[in-house]
Amino acid sequence: MKTILILLTLFLLPATLYADQEYLEVTASADRKIALAVAPPVSQGGGENNEIARNTSDALKFDMELTGRFTILDTTRAGGKSGVRPGEFDLAPWRAAGAEYLIKSAYLLNGESTILEFRLYDVTSGRQLLAKRYSGKNKDARKMAHSFSDEILLLQTKEKGPFTGKIAFVSRKSGNKEIYLMDYDGHNVQRITANGSINLNPDFAPNGREIIYTSYKKGNSNLYRRDLFSTAEARISAHPGINITGRWAPDGSRIALALSKDGNAEIYAISKDGRQLTRLTRTGAIETSPAWSPDGSKIAFLSDRLGKPQIFVMNANGSNPYRLTTSGDYNVSPSWSPKGDRILYCRQQAGGFQIHSITPDGNDDLQLTSAGSNEHPRWSPDGRFITFSSSRDGGQAIYVMRADGSGQTRVSRSGSSDSHPVWSPRW
Repeated sequence: MKTILILLTLFLLPATLYADQEYLEVTASADRKIALAVAPPVSQGGGENNEIARNTSDALKFDMELTGRFTILDTTRAGGKSGVRPGEFDLAPWRAAGAEYLIKSAYLLNGESTILEFRLYDVTSGRQLLAKRYSGKNKDARKMAHSFSDEILLLQTKEKGPFTGKIAFVSRKSGNKEIYLMDYDGHNVQRITANGSINLNPDFAPNGREIIYTSYKKGNSNLYRRDLFSTAEARISAHPGINITGRWAPDGSRIALALSKDGNAEIYAISKDGRQLTRLTRTGAIETSPAWSPDGSKIAFLSDRLGKPQIFVMNANGSNPYRLTTSGDYNVSPSWSPKGDRILYCRQQAGGFQIHSITPDGNDDLQLTSAGSNEHPRWSPDGRFITFSSSRDGGQAIYVMRADGSGQTRVSRSGSSDSHPVWSPRW
């Protein structure tokens, strides 16, 4: 089988072409969005390509809208097909259209390859704030646009965005529950497994090059590790009973998972090759869904040791467990923020599950969703966004939202049942 995942190498020519200041000066108040115009990409040679122009513009607008920091203006007539560099166009039409900031872009075609150039301007002052140039295949225009969006967030917040990331998820598109991969915004879907069985709970290795997942393709629910670039695969946990809800440790050396080889489901840690096994919980209760803290020192997990499923936290060696959730009768699916300050979980309520966010000491419990039934929440690598599955539109689909629950947006487009999303580390 050909390599399913091709990582686009973005060549910066040079890394920063020009920038007037180290960080973007945001003068808007915290409750006011900045008016942003995204000019239609223009050709700088090699002919015109409407698909590249459309994908570039759409990706930029989607990213900037999701940040919650900008209002995207409809400025289709402003500026025309003018140049992108300082002195090549007039900012006056953009200023008249109400834009405070402007993204200009251009592409240079060479057969199946293209160079995409992006520039960010402060319309009010007339300053150029950021400029980047990328080289890649024509089909990678969205990837290049996402890369520039990442740089805009870096300029604005001193931390790169997660927009070049992928989401691994489970879909019934083929008729069976298989693992798929897509851009975080739902484009460029690629099928990872094709075994005609039930495949669940994908999780990315910290380096982004591998995933683990549970599959029933051999009859039992075994845990597999798969290389995304070579498609090499190894079965790393095949104990009698369940081998489920595997999660990579932050350093990539171990995997926490639930095993029932000794009777009830308990939390274990195994080496990434599956050879070293350490039992972490010993309660006689059902305990699953481990989630590491970003420093690897603690694990949040699901336990019914008090009668009904609740979220607990323990040290990574299994010591000093404590109950995290004290409200609700049925709480599942913990996910620890990359910043370490919040833990997501799902609480069963009338009509299904809703996603909550809570601090690791059990305070400030916030409900983030309310429409439909919402499950399997996972963080973006920067902790600013969340991906999850929801039934709000009928069938299960993948959504993204901001960490505070705002900006909930559907991204999966399969028309099938999609669930168990996980956002990749930065590549």
